[in-house]
Amino acid sequence: MSGETTLTIIGNLTADPSIRFMNDTGHAVVNFTVASTPREFDAKSKQWKDGRALFLRCTQWREAGEHVADSLSKGDRVIVVGKLSQREYTDRDGVKRTVMELVADEVGTSLKYAVARPVRSKNRNGGRPNPKDGNAPGVSDDPFSDFQPSADEVA
Repeated sequence: MSGETTLTIIGNLTADPSIRFMNDTGHAVVNFTVASTPREFDAKSKQWKDGRALFLRCTQWREAGEHVADSLSKGDRVIVVGKLSQREYTDRDGVKRTVMELVADEVGTSLKYAVARPVRSKNRNGGRPNPKDGNAPGVSDDPFSDFQPSADEVA
């Protein structure tokens, strides 16, 4: 969609990513928070100092979300690219709240301080059974195996 605010953030995960599956679709959604702290040089003391930290909540959906949950953990340095999103909700006390979050398009490990060896997933579900299949073995490698055409496409 045109006009969306795209953002790139580099920082460290504040906790292990949390994964859950949507009841209606079975799609995975992963939530995680990235902390990014700028470093500033203080000319008077001639030392580097930490700036003010930014904590940004991020969301990754479907198979990519499963990969995030399987691959990353607290403290890992990551690069996240996505769309900045604002949503409203009502908390437990009935108070309306607004939250800003980054809906991730891409998540990767920063190689500035680490080494990574990418491993391609075996199938569409990241090598794991599909929760919609009751965790049954033998999930198809065909990415279109559960495709259901709409009424318009059938005609």
